[in-house]
Amino acid sequence: MGKAQQTAIQVNNYIGGRWVASESGEIIQRENPAKTSEIVAVVTNATKEETIQAVESAHEAFQTWSKVPAVKRAEKIYNVIDVLERRRQEVAELLTREMGKPIKEAHGEITKAINEARYSAGEALRLTGETLPSERAGIHVRTIRVPKGVIAAISPWNFPLVTPLRKIVPALAAGNTVVFKPATVTAAMGAKIIELFEEAGLPAGVLNLIVGSGRSVGNTLVSHPLVKGVTFTGSTAVGSGIYKLAAERLIEVQLEMGGKNAGIIYDYPDVNGAVDQILAAAFAASGQRCTSISRIVVQRSRVEEVTRALTEKLAQYVIGDGMSDKVNMGPLVSQDQLDTVEQYVRIGLEEGAVLAAGGKRPSGVNGGYYYEPTVFTNAAPDMRIAREEIFGPVLVVIPVDSFDEAVQVANNSEYGLAVSCFTHHMPYAEQAVEEIETGMIHINNGTISESHVPFGGLKHSAVGPYSIGSTGKDFLTALKVVYSSSK
Repeated sequence: MGKAQQTAIQVNNYIGGRWVASESGEIIQRENPAKTSEIVAVVTNATKEETIQAVESAHEAFQTWSKVPAVKRAEKIYNVIDVLERRRQEVAELLTREMGKPIKEAHGEITKAINEARYSAGEALRLTGETLPSERAGIHVRTIRVPKGVIAAISPWNFPLVTPLRKIVPALAAGNTVVFKPATVTAAMGAKIIELFEEAGLPAGVLNLIVGSGRSVGNTLVSHPLVKGVTFTGSTAVGSGIYKLAAERLIEVQLEMGGKNAGIIYDYPDVNGAVDQILAAAFAASGQRCTSISRIVVQRSRVEEVTRALTEKLAQYVIGDGMSDKVNMGPLVSQDQLDTVEQYVRIGLEEGAVLAAGGKRPSGVNGGYYYEPTVFTNAAPDMRIAREEIFGPVLVVIPVDSFDEAVQVANNSEYGLAVSCFTHHMPYAEQAVEEIETGMIHINNGTISESHVPFGGLKHSAVGPYSIGSTGKDFLTALKVVYSSSK
């Protein structure tokens, strides 16, 4: 990995402990979404043959890595954490230049990545089994967990550091090896992750990097007979395709996909406090998060109060290049994402929703994929802007006349990732926990996840064991049952 031009980073594949330029000859240039005239990275698109080489390298390395004592595997991960801490500012600046999120959010992502990695490293020493009583005299029964082999880790662009590490670190801690495919638009951060592991002394072949399109690289990875599991974060449409390919080979998947998360405000006196937490959940990363709140479901008598609080607080947002400490909202990641947001704003207006804030590109901020934080009010639950994932800075306010209706609206989605419910009426809180169809439920707080707690969803938001926390081992290890006789 080196410099191809004044500011651009050359991103190659990393196979068997070596940086390897692709023979495809296909070059992808990645621009800074805040200053599109600046090229951040030049990426070489991997071939099918190079992808196969990466899998074979990981399979070969598995033969020794899987036998490394758990405490030694954990030590390697702790070394990576130390390297990341030392290079924090460098990593944060690359994250902002390549993905676009404000530098403060970039540092927040690094902190979260460190916290999760520290917990997951410890999981290497918590891969416990059970001792069970036998029905027969002289027979001893126990269960053990063993690593599966090569894990394909396919990650998105919105959290290009924490999401890959959320996949790579638990896999390595459990004794697996990894072939990592980052999103092409954040491939430089993918290469930076490899640098961190390389500096920390990870053995060759244990972690490999392949950069390229999902159709060629991704499908080759998922279909390869030496790949024993696939962990993916991205859209539900792509996840569904991966699920089908994996099912043909009867291998397990861990899919984290879309969301259309609701924030309910009902019988809650502190509307300002609720709105503060909802805004943080709605517009961090410019709304490009699977856990973003994109719908506010509120009792009809409080709609004006909620709308007023939203518009007043949004007036304080500073949009621009995330490298400035004054900026609290950066650009969208790409022209495609900007076009999608603009299309949905047009759809919202055509459907009859009322535009209360935003709805256009900001004035005085040029050269990037900028869009104002946008709020629609008087939206009906069946409108497309209220049901479909936009993945941008668009928030929809939906009035309801009862808490039962609020629950119905929250469930009126193919997705089931997260919900926030703000209420001081505890029976409502319990109803939300029991009846809302999401994997994560937050009562009187936003959709912040914690570093040691399982993360996942229901319906079309997820398939397979939750990541992070104690549930990751259910995907990353195989369970063996041992019967032994004392005779």
